Amino acid sequence: MNTATTPAVIVDNPAENRFETVIDGHVAKVDYKIDGTTITLEHTTVPEALQGRGLAGQLMKAAMDFARQRGLSIVPVCEIAVGFMKKRPETHDLLTTEGLKAIA
Repeated sequence: MNTATTPAVIVDNPAENRFETVIDGHVAKVDYKIDGTTITLEHTTVPEALQGRGLAGQLMKAAMDFARQRGLSIVPVCEIAVGFMKKRPETHDLLTTEGLKAIA
């Protein structure tokens, strides 16, 4: 397994409601739902073949950047999003009231 962080090109795929990157034919993704001015981060998947490369963190950063650029608030539902935001106080301004409860 490659344990080095691999820079990935993360893209928004609005047709599938997800941020994704494709590496060696495998798709790493975070599924989301946008409702008005809120984005809910629902589920993150990194295939076993891609694990250990820092892709979950890169997907989370892309989601945070997307939300910030569009003035969206975040509700982290998946455990990866909750853990990512809990460890990074600089993202807490993006959280809804529900999101703040999720990381408490």
